[in-house]
Amino acid sequence: MDHIGTQFGPPAHENEHGATIGDIPPTVALRPLVVVNVAPKVAVDPGYQATVADIKDWERRHGPIPVGSVVMIRSDWSKKWNDAKRFTAPPFPGVSLGALKYLHLHRHILMHGHEPLDTDNTAPEFVGEKWLLQHNFAQAEGVANLDQVPEAGALITIGFAKFEGGTGGFARYVAIAPASWPFGATIENEPGAPLPTHAHALRRGADGVMRETP
Repeated sequence: MDHIGTQFGPPAHENEHGATIGDIPPTVALRPLVVVNVAPKVAVDPGYQATVADIKDWERRHGPIPVGSVVMIRSDWSKKWNDAKRFTAPPFPGVSLGALKYLHLHRHILMHGHEPLDTDNTAPEFVGEKWLLQHNFAQAEGVANLDQVPEAGALITIGFAKFEGGTGGFARYVAIAPASWPFGATIENEPGAPLPTHAHALRRGADGVMRETP
């Protein structure tokens, strides 16, 4: 279950000497956020792989990608999540090896993220994913709601369970956007304490999930 859903992928997934999720330092927790939108291209070609040209197009509009940032590749593929058969079947969008090398070797980012559960559609080799992990870079997979996040000017928080020896794990990525951004929640409208209650009592179902009783 550690490689499904929104997740954090450390090098140990494809690197026998690589860091596990338990080795990830706390300094990854808050970083500048970059969102590169290739959704219009994916709408035409579901197998589209983000390129260096896509990254440079973002930089022409916003300036150089900040060192140590998190670069999320928006494809809107997460909108197919409820259709599991289509969500996981090729062709699906990804990130080209050239784009990954440009981001890490020339812009020195922390990590990138994508909406599908795989980095690229070069199965069974998965050349982009293997290059990343074998060179000790991590990645975010199964990311959602990038259509509600600004392309530039936001921060991202990264949270995950830091269990020993994990080769991946469920994660939560939360964007901190400028006050003028129209989407999201604020402390004023969602203070977090006390938390809301359910109208009906919760009971654990056969699948182990706690849900309201009728």
